[in-house]
Amino acid sequence: MVPENVNDNEYENTRLGSPLHRRSFLGGSIAAAVTTSLGGATTADAATDAGPKAGPATSTGSTGSTGLKVGAGRAAIDIPSSLLPLDGFTTVHDDLYVRILLLENGSRRVALTVLDLTSVSAEAITLMRTAIAKASGIAPADIVVTVTHTFSAPHVQASTASTAAAQYVQQIVKATASAITAAVEGLRPARVGFGTGTCDVNVNRDVRTIDGWWLGTGEAGPSDKSVGVTRFDGLDGTPIAVLVNYSVQSSVMMESVMANGDLPITADLAGAAVRHVEKQYDGDVVGFFLVGSCGDQSPAFRSKRYTIDKDKKWSRVDAQDAGWLLLTVQGERLGTEAVRVSETIRTSGGGPGPTVRLVTDSVTVDTMPMGHPTGPTKTYDFTPNGTADVPVWILQVGNGVFVGVAPELSTDTALAIRKHSPFPHTAVMSMLEGGSKNMAEAQSYARITYEAMDSQYARGSAETVATKIADMLHSLRP
Repeated sequence: MVPENVNDNEYENTRLGSPLHRRSFLGGSIAAAVTTSLGGATTADAATDAGPKAGPATSTGSTGSTGLKVGAGRAAIDIPSSLLPLDGFTTVHDDLYVRILLLENGSRRVALTVLDLTSVSAEAITLMRTAIAKASGIAPADIVVTVTHTFSAPHVQASTASTAAAQYVQQIVKATASAITAAVEGLRPARVGFGTGTCDVNVNRDVRTIDGWWLGTGEAGPSDKSVGVTRFDGLDGTPIAVLVNYSVQSSVMMESVMANGDLPITADLAGAAVRHVEKQYDGDVVGFFLVGSCGDQSPAFRSKRYTIDKDKKWSRVDAQDAGWLLLTVQGERLGTEAVRVSETIRTSGGGPGPTVRLVTDSVTVDTMPMGHPTGPTKTYDFTPNGTADVPVWILQVGNGVFVGVAPELSTDTALAIRKHSPFPHTAVMSMLEGGSKNMAEAQSYARITYEAMDSQYARGSAETVATKIADMLHSLRP
C-alpha cells in the first residue's frame, strides 16, 4: 500500500526500486517534420503542408478509388498469470486493448493506434509500426500512436530490462498485429460525422492547501466537460467506429490496493466508457478513447484519493474494492453520453470523400529540470536550462481535425487551441507518440502546482505550442 503523504508520481517511479521516467518525446525520424497528404489532395493542397513531403506508401488491397474507406480492429493484450506480478501489478481485472482505426482515401492510408496503457516505450512503438506496416502497407510515418493514459497498467520497459518486460512487449506487438489485421479485413467505403456533448465526470485536481497548491478535488478550477464524438459509418449507415475525445486521466483505480492485497490491472475510466459504447452497438463497433487535456484533470471520484480538511491539510484514503463501483458508474455515464451524441450524428461523404491527411511539425520550447514533487510547496525554481523540440500531429478528416502532442496538456491550453481553430470539430489530444510529462499553463507556474513542478517544460511552453498549432490549423483550412 502507498504510504500516506507520498504523491502519485513518487510511488509510480519507485515501485520497481529504480526510477521510471516517461519519455519527453520520440526522437529520430518521427521528431523531424514529416507531412503526408492522403487521397484527394491537389498539388496546391500539398504545398500548404508544413515540412517535407513523405514518400508514397504501398497500399495493400486498395481499389484505387478516391472515396473514403475505413476499417477498425481491436485485440486484447494477453497478460498471462506467469508474467505476474509485473511492475507491481498482481492480477488482471479487465483486459487492456490495442485499437486501430485505418483510414484510406485514394492510394494512401493512415492508421490511428490507441492503447490502454499509461505510456509506451519507443522500442514498442517501433515494433508496432513494423507490424502495422507489414499488414497494411502503411508507411511508418503515417501511423499515429497514442495511449488512453490509464494508470493501472504496467509500464512498458525495454525488452532488455527483464524476461517479463520482453514478453510484455511481445504481447503488445502481437495484439497490434491482430488489431491491424481486423482493420484491413474490415476496410470498406465509409462516411464520417461529428458531434459534441457534455459529461460531468472530470474535475480539476489543483487545490490550495496550507502549504501551497496540491492535488485533490478543485471544484472551482477550470474543467472542460465537453465530449467530442466522431462516428464512421459504412455506406449502408452501419457504424464502424466511434471516437470519444474527453479531458480526464483514467485514474479511478490508480494505486488502489484491494482488501486481499492485490494491485489490479484495468483499463480504468477510458476502458469502461469505451466498453459501454461497444456494448450498445452489440460489439460490432470499435470504440476509441482519445485523451484530451489530462494534465490538470482527474475523475471526480477516485478509489484512492486526496482529501483536504478544514485546516487545508491533505491526506489520502483508499476505498479499495468499493472503488470498482465508482469506476463502473463514471464509465457508464461517460459512455452513455458518447452514445447519445453518436446517435444524433448524420454521417456524410459522397463523391471523392472528405480530405484525409496527416501533418506533423515541431516547435522549439524552453526546458527546465523535471522535478519529482512529493508535496505542496510555496517556493520552487523554474529557471530554464535548455530547449527541446516538441512534435505536433494533426490528422484531418474533412471538417474535423485531431491535433495533439506527447505532453499532458492542461485545460486552458486545450480550450485556447479549440478557440482559435478554424475547424468546426477540433479534438485536442495529449499522450501521442507514447506520451510524456506535463506541459502546464502559465497559471500553474504562478501557483506552483503539481503540474508545473512535474514537468521538464519551462513557463510559456504551453502557450508557444498552442500558437504553433493554431498556425498549422489555419494553414490547412482553405
